[in-house]
Amino acid sequence: MFLGEHEHSLDAKQRLAIPSEFRDAWRTDRHGESLIAAPGQNGWLWLWPEKKFEEHADRIESGLVTQEEVVRQNRDLFSRAAKVPFDSAGRIRIPDRLLKDFGLSGQVVILGVRDHMELVSIDERNEELDRAREQDKKLKERARARTT
Repeated sequence: MFLGEHEHSLDAKQRLAIPSEFRDAWRTDRHGESLIAAPGQNGWLWLWPEKKFEEHADRIESGLVTQEEVVRQNRDLFSRAAKVPFDSAGRIRIPDRLLKDFGLSGQVVILGVRDHMELVSIDERNEELDRAREQDKKLKERARARTT
């Protein structure tokens, strides 16, 4: 399981060191040999262990979606995805097209989200946290208004 939030830098060769906590949680029999970088449902770049990505991909075709939606989702997901193996130092090299598509350079945030990781710029992560704080504040205000 991948947990936590980590700030890391893309080096001069656009390599990203995967946090040691995530590498320590890695089990080749459960996760596979490499990561798959693919568009996430929230518009961020998600990093999936290859075996978990296969499970995720299988779930796309189930559920309450039309065949046309499945075709569109498959096209968007698989055509933009890339296999990103680890090097001997535990780094991955994300293709330039994905870095550009997701506005990633320099310092980034890697989030552990149970069965995958999410990669986002520091600015975008801070904006999300600000929105979440504002939503929490409004929720608490509504809850107080109901109790009075």
